[in-house]
Amino acid sequence: MHETGIPFNDPSGDRLRTWLGVSRDVFYDAAHVAILPMGLCFPGAAQSGDRPPRPECAPAWRAPLLSRLKKLELTLVIGRYAQAYHLPNEVDSLTAIVQAWRKHWPHTVPLPHPSPRNNLWLKRNPWFEEELVPLLQARVSTVLKREG
Repeated sequence: MHETGIPFNDPSGDRLRTWLGVSRDVFYDAAHVAILPMGLCFPGAAQSGDRPPRPECAPAWRAPLLSRLKKLELTLVIGRYAQAYHLPNEVDSLTAIVQAWRKHWPHTVPLPHPSPRNNLWLKRNPWFEEELVPLLQARVSTVLKREG
């Protein structure tokens, strides 16, 4: 991804597209999908994953950009940093927030990051791919059909 400048152009993106049940073409079609990172620049690598987004980034641009998305029907809140921003009243662990996905359904869905680094999380939480992913795929399909 860092070489091409295309978000989720890596194994994380392959997994995310599988979770959503969409092709690369649909995923990268800006008429259907908006990909908004928590920061607009790569914060650099840390010992385990990437560094957190810079604290001034999301407050400076996220709300104004989201307000321009007039047909926003579904927001995927991917990973802990996005959850802290979009679900500020959720102070639990990522696992607890994702397990409580029904609280936010059908407009917002908290997800773990699809990174291969989270393979252990997925193994420890099989309910995620067994229970939530099929419902997420159906929801994405419904939203895309309405847009078509």
